[in-house]
Amino acid sequence: MRALALAAVLALAAAGCGGRTNTAAPPPKLPRVLAQAWAQQADAIAAALAAGDGCTAEAQAAELRAEVVQATNDRRIAQRLATPLVGAVNNLPVRIACAPTPPQPPTNGPGHDHKDKHGKHGGGNG
Repeated sequence: MRALALAAVLALAAAGCGGRTNTAAPPPKLPRVLAQAWAQQADAIAAALAAGDGCTAEAQAAELRAEVVQATNDRRIAQRLATPLVGAVNNLPVRIACAPTPPQPPTNGPGHDHKDKHGKHGGGNG
């Protein structure tokens, strides 16, 4: 959960950066559209975890990781921001436990009652 929170905080903090007036190189920025999208994805992951749906959360975390890595590879985010962000999202899917519900045993539906089947064919003790 801490990695999720870190990713969301980094995304939101980076989206608001850039208000300094400095003669040095401008601080790195995370495009607002990416920050907003990733923050929404982080919220969805947290909601799935809160609902006990680890499998959905794990899949969403893997999707978020892929998007962050792709944005980094495409150089859409500054390396200074990319390194901690990629580090946080890389570990996220691994930390989420997907425990699918075990399959239910098959039930005998109408017309599938094995007790009646044996009686109809003359077998059994009757």
